[in-house]
Amino acid sequence: MMQVYQYPSPAEWAALQQRPAAAEAQQVEERVRQIFDDVRRRGDEALRHYAQELDGAQLTELRVTPEEVTAAVALVPAALQTAIRQAHANLWKFHLTQREEPVRVETMPGVMCWRKSVPVQRVGLYIPGGTAPLFSTLLMLGVPARLAGCPEVVLCTPPQKDGSVNPVILFTAQLLGISTIIKAGGAQAVAALAGGTDSVPAVDKIFGPGNRYVTAAKQLAVQRGVAIDLPAGPSEVLVIADKTATPAFVAADLLSQAEHGPDSQVVLLTDSVELLPQVTAEVERQLAELPRREVAALALRESRAVLLRTPEEMLFFSNQYAPEHLILAVRNAEELSEGVTSAGSVFLGHLTPEAAGDYASGTNHTLPTNGYARNYSGVSLDSFLKKITFQRITAEGLQNVGPVVETMAEAEGLRAHARAVTLRLESLLGDA
Repeated sequence: MMQVYQYPSPAEWAALQQRPAAAEAQQVEERVRQIFDDVRRRGDEALRHYAQELDGAQLTELRVTPEEVTAAVALVPAALQTAIRQAHANLWKFHLTQREEPVRVETMPGVMCWRKSVPVQRVGLYIPGGTAPLFSTLLMLGVPARLAGCPEVVLCTPPQKDGSVNPVILFTAQLLGISTIIKAGGAQAVAALAGGTDSVPAVDKIFGPGNRYVTAAKQLAVQRGVAIDLPAGPSEVLVIADKTATPAFVAADLLSQAEHGPDSQVVLLTDSVELLPQVTAEVERQLAELPRREVAALALRESRAVLLRTPEEMLFFSNQYAPEHLILAVRNAEELSEGVTSAGSVFLGHLTPEAAGDYASGTNHTLPTNGYARNYSGVSLDSFLKKITFQRITAEGLQNVGPVVETMAEAEGLRAHARAVTLRLESLLGDA
């Protein structure tokens, strides 16, 4: 059950804000390096080996065929297809607003500067399978990738034991127009995306969540010159609740994150003495009804319910913790949200469950965890774009900005920089 703390002093907060320690980190990193080296040497053969060893699937072909996609789509219930299409529409509508048109700025007469968004050319999407195939994450990544206009999108997802891919993932991929689908999971999928194999195109940037092996693999990919979406770890939520909150709602929000995995963390902050025991009791009651109660129970062992004195204290604690998801289950949610400085995504009021953002409200659920919300944003359209600056200088512009550049370059002792301007200015005088 959740650990309960009443009115801890600010000096004690840092200890309460610690995430669960990652076990055997060094062994995980070493194993991931071995997998990377193996995939680099043996390519597709290594991927087939790991599919059999880790997924229990014997594969002849790593790529999903169009026939497999067609057959899988027919297995997805109509109601689920409709729900996914609606979520897709909501995500598309929200992310479409993130497009920026180039703005040309004349910084001095004759000096024109602008910036243009260019899509990352080759992106890899990693979607976990396992006990909970995250087709929702495929939507969250595929929609901005398509809106950005990325020419090549490669999807990697682990096979099921019979060698097939989860039908809902294939339906979602078809909806997004993703046709390059690879049956590969875990660190080996990331290694293949980073370096390429006969079946897997190498990509420029890798997106997607995963376990500690996938997380370590993405970090290793960065060392080898491939970008990633953001540092990620286990899922987490922090709920700020006052006396107006409904205990059952708060408990459900906490459990919705706890059921993600045993290393997830949930935190409740409240200034209501009455609410605290009501929520913890409700968590216990609802936990017993969950299909994934064993997983959630393990997460709750590293989770905390903290009684503080004021909304200001709760907000200060939250900003220090920098949660992936922040729920403001308080009477004045909009007002309190003005003080949020560190959070991946914020959910305001009693009728805004975090689960809505996980699936269908329109915002992206690929968010920074483990305190990285202090300095990272969640995935957005910008994550799939590069911003390239352009400039053009006329004769008038060079005469205006040239002397500034010459003076600064000489002061830094960079004579060739100055000469690049001086020669051009002299040529203009000769043309006069």
